[in-house]
This record gives sequence, structure tokens and C-alpha cells, in this order.
Amino acid sequence: MKALDHLTLRALLKQSAEMFPDRVALASVDGESLTYADLRDRVAQVSLLLHERGVIPGDRVAILGENMPTWGVAFFAITVMGAIAVPILPGFHPSEIHHILRHSESKAVFVSRKLYASLEEGEFVHLATIVLLEDFSLIPLRTKGDRLQEFIDEGTRSFARFKGVALRFFGRIADEVQEDDTATIVYTSGTTGHSKGVMLSHKNIVADAVATTQIVDITETDRMLSILPLSHTYECTIGLVTPMMRGAAVYYLDKPPSAGVLLPAMARVRPTIILSVPLVIEKIFKSKIHPQLTGNFVIRSLCRVAFIRKRLHRIAGRKLLESFGGQLRVFAIGGAPLAADVESFLREAGFPYAIGYGLTETAPLVAGSAPDRTKLRSTGTPLPGTRITIHGPDPVTGEGEILVKGPTVMKGYYKDPNRTAEAITTDGWFRTGDLGMIDRHGYLFIKGRIKNLILGPSGKNIYPEEIESTINEFDLVLESLVFQQESKLAARVHLNYEELEKMFSLAQFTESQIREKMRTFLEDLRKQINERLASFSRLHRLIEQREPFEKTPTQKIKRHLYI
Repeated sequence: MKALDHLTLRALLKQSAEMFPDRVALASVDGESLTYADLRDRVAQVSLLLHERGVIPGDRVAILGENMPTWGVAFFAITVMGAIAVPILPGFHPSEIHHILRHSESKAVFVSRKLYASLEEGEFVHLATIVLLEDFSLIPLRTKGDRLQEFIDEGTRSFARFKGVALRFFGRIADEVQEDDTATIVYTSGTTGHSKGVMLSHKNIVADAVATTQIVDITETDRMLSILPLSHTYECTIGLVTPMMRGAAVYYLDKPPSAGVLLPAMARVRPTIILSVPLVIEKIFKSKIHPQLTGNFVIRSLCRVAFIRKRLHRIAGRKLLESFGGQLRVFAIGGAPLAADVESFLREAGFPYAIGYGLTETAPLVAGSAPDRTKLRSTGTPLPGTRITIHGPDPVTGEGEILVKGPTVMKGYYKDPNRTAEAITTDGWFRTGDLGMIDRHGYLFIKGRIKNLILGPSGKNIYPEEIESTINEFDLVLESLVFQQESKLAARVHLNYEELEKMFSLAQFTESQIREKMRTFLEDLRKQINERLASFSRLHRLIEQREPFEKTPTQKIKRHLYI
């Protein structure tokens, strides 16, 4: 693969269109597909549309929509002309969407039909253009939802005039884009509830994509199935930009990735690479695999013998691979810690999982490992070209704050120089806010977030994430959150109520009897959990969390809502 002359999205797209013109680039599982030549041409047309609407290099242009091939077209169209893409997570509340559009001073927005209503009540001083994401038709400002279709029809006709002249425009302006120009501003939805606009340059993103392919090779024969939101940097960089650099094909679902949608999609696409968050594989393990390995007394007994357990796990692993289409060679997991029992199963099953660690501020990948180089409980080794150091390490454990330096570290937080100065040291180290340690082989181990760290009565550091991992290994626990309450440790637990109903036949009891049964169950569960924990990290109380925890797009619990 020829190295890029310039680390810009424009150079990346140009080279790929020349090398792989007839290969599929972006496609819907059940709909349209775009070759690399199609992608280049469509990007040029949309760039010209923006230019004709007064968008110039440096202007912010938002994207608010579900995953679809045209999302990638819009992203490249914005960035190759020197404007700045502002991806907005579809799950954001309308008030947060309005805030981002105002704070970023977005001049235009691409919005999907489904999410258009999110814009209707907003007041936006700078917003002058609304483009429908599905077909790039123009929508006049202040159009109400019930009148949307008539304007879409007219907008589609007007978009056709950009064909033909678009490529000349594309060639005229794109060379002005520089590596250090801001390509995107990503507003994070963190666990603390404070949204920040992360400025990533062309070099940040493309350098991350280049380094990623040195850990996991991607070729033009690969097929990726996208199941995470493109508006998150994890999916945008690793799931869009990286495959586009190597001539691979990316397929998008037309509906949310439920089991009923995923299984036929995987059978049709037969993906070779999937990006995921831990929750996806953890749910499959708890609902499908673990019951088969523990539900039968004979099998449960056999699993106590190491070589038999490994053989049974291998059989289960082959079945799991078949359910993913049979061609999967990389199942990349990032965004949150993977449960220890699930990782142990994946290793023994021979399932091709890869682990990565990163942040929006690092475009995102910082460390990772290919399936044949994973180490239990580690997030892998630093990306090529990236330096990691542990600040203020504990003399005994070696644990301290993870600092990162390299070409993928963000330019800063948009309109927030004070927060930028807090996050990036004067000599260029980014403070991740994560605690970790590096072993003698260079593998990084994440312990948890500094802001979540609890100091125990004996002065010991207590990492809630490690306790939560232990709690979540219990069959009837779906997810948990550990916190300090009146100087003692407590945990909220969201349980598998479907299995509880089967176990206790709850429907036959009165409400007071059910409450008593749950109280007894939680107390028994607390005792069992404490048997697996060190004395200084044992739980004083378990609290039932009736509804699933509210989460970020990478499925991390929004802790500030519950503590």
C-alpha cells in the first residue's frame, strides 16, 4: 500500500478512489452501494453544494443522522473542502443538539428525515442551510415536519445541477487543506454529563488510521459491518476512515442492531471485521453461551476440568463464529472494559477478538492488540508513533495516571482554552484521567478513572470498575455501579428479571412478598460477591436498580446520574 503524501482526508480519498475505483466503499445491507469512484464523485457534488450555499474553509457543518452511506459522503464532503464536520450523536436530547449547533456556530447541517424534528423548535443565529442526509436535498429553514416532503422533492431536483461541474470545483479548492487544519469538532457525551467540543485535525485522524493498520491489517477484500454510531470517533476513525484508506467495504444496517436485525445482516454480508463495545459480546455470552455451559449439571461438572472446559469452549467458539457469518477474523472491542469472565471464554474459545483503548481526544486509538497478540485484562501495546507514560506511579503497584503524546493528540477543546491547558501539558502530554500501569512487556492495563477512585478506610485505592466487573460475573446481574455511601461501599445492580421470574415464579406472590424475596436475594448476592473481593473492597449494601442505567454511546454508565 502506497504511503500517503499528505495526512489529510482529501489525500486519503483521492488515493483510494484512484487505487480502488470499482470496489464497493459504502453500502446499506439491503440498499444502495457506492464504489470508491462513486464516493469521490458524490463527495465532490456535495462539496460544491456547500460552496454554493456560502460554506468556506473553516466553517462548521453539522451532521445529525443515523448510520448510512450518505453519512460518510457528508463527512468527507465537509472535510475535503476545508470546512469542519460537527458530528452530533442521534441519541442526544434536542436541547443538547441545539446547544451544539449554537456553540459550534454551525453554518449548515445535514439531518436525516427521522431526526429532522429535533431542529424544529431551535433558534440558530448562524444556521443558514439544512440538507436532508438521505438524498442531499435542500430544506428551507422553518419547514415543519408535515411540509417536509414537498421541499424534499424540490431539493432533489435542485441537487442534480451540481453534477458535471462538481469535479472541477473539487480539484480547485481541495489542495488548500493542510494536515494541521481542524477536520472535526466532536462533542463528547461523557459519564460526568459535561459535553466538550474536541478539535481533531486531519493529521490526528489520518495518523490514527495509519497506525491502526499496523496493528490490525485491513485490505481491499475486507468487509466491515457497522453497528456503532458514526458520530462517535471510535466508529468514524476506525470504522470509516481506516477502511476507506485501505479499499475495504463498509456495510450499514437500516435499523437498530437488535438480534433480529443483526443475524440476517451478518449472514448476508459475512463480515470479516466488526467494531464493537463490550456490552454486545457480553450480552451474547450471558444470554446464549453461559446458560449452555452451566445449565446442565453434567456439563457444569465437566467444565471444572481444565482441558475439557477448553474443548467445550472451542466448540462454543466455532458456533459463535458461524453466527457472525463464518468469515470473521477481527472482532475489535473498545470503549469500555471487557468483563473478565467473557474475555477468558473468548481466549479459550479461539474467538478472534482484539482489544483497544482510546479517547475522543486521541482520535481515538492509543493502544491495542491484534487477535493473536492479546494479553488477558490488557488493552494492548501503544500505537506505533504514540508514547505512553505513567505519571506519579505508585512505588508498589506501578499504577498512576496515563499520559499520551503523539500525532493523534487533539488540538484542544473548542472555545475552551482553560480546559485545554488543564488537559495538555506545556510539553504536549495529554492527561487521560485514566489510571493504569504498564508491564515489563509494554502492555497497558487500565484500572479505572481517577475521578471514580475511592480511598478506602485503610488508605487503599479502590477501583469501582474492578468491583463492578466481579459483580457482573454473577448470572442474574446484567450491570452494576459501585459508589461510596456514608464512607461505606454500596452498589446499584440491574438484574435479569426474566430469569428471576423463572426462578421464583414471582407472579404468584403479593407485592410485599416479592419485596421480601428481593431483599433476601440481594443480601445473599451481596455475601457471595464479598467472598470474591478483598476485605477492603467489600460491599456494605446492594441497591436494586429497576431500570437499565442510562449510558453514553459507548455504553458506559453515566455515573453522575446515580451517585
